[in-house]
Amino acid sequence: MEIANTPVNELSYREAVNELDAILREMQSDNCDIDKLSAMTRRATELIAECRNRLTATDEELRNILASLTPKAN
Repeated sequence: MEIANTPVNELSYREAVNELDAILREMQSDNCDIDKLSAMTRRATELIAECRNRLTATDEELRNILASLTPKAN
C-alpha cells in the first residue's frame, strides 16, 4: 500500500474514511509491510483526528440549527 500524500484537510469525509478502511485492511492482511507500519499508523491517526474534528463541528452546527427551531419561552 502506498501512503497518500494528500493533506487530510483536503479530503472529503468519505475519502478519509475510505482511506482509513484501506489502511486497516492492509494492517490486518498477511502481507502487511512492517517497514511501512509506522507511516500507516501516523496517517491513520491524522485521518481519525480530521474525521473526529469534522464530526464534532457538524454536531455543533446541527445543534445550533435545531436550537434555532425551538420556540423561545416568554
